Amino acid sequence: MTTSAAEQLSTVSLYERLGGSTGIRRIVDGMVDAHLDNPAIKPRFTPYLDQPDRVEKIKQHYCTLFEELSNGPGAYDGRSMHETHRGMNIDETEYIAAMDDILETMKSLGHAEDTRKEIAAMLYALKDDIVRV
Repeated sequence: MTTSAAEQLSTVSLYERLGGSTGIRRIVDGMVDAHLDNPAIKPRFTPYLDQPDRVEKIKQHYCTLFEELSNGPGAYDGRSMHETHRGMNIDETEYIAAMDDILETMKSLGHAEDTRKEIAAMLYALKDDIVRV
């Protein structure tokens, strides 16, 4: 019995659809660049520009978080989303802007709409731990 293309695609993990660790790093690099161009959230990221080691550490946390969320090999060991964002007073507009940057970066890298929707759902599930905490 042959397997249909749809059945074959359904067995590909989200981690694999994101391109593994290398693909996730491309997404993270692109989203950070997008955040720095996005007037809604740029002020939150520009203070780190003169701290390349800090930026790299943040990117590594993002990569590991994406790996964990996509059932990849990475295990996120950073602070919880609530703890990380406590006191930052992030509003919903900023959160949606950050999500849009991630999803647009994924689109520009050629990720399929269903994969982007899956990531959007995961990101939206984190919202209550990040907005106004």
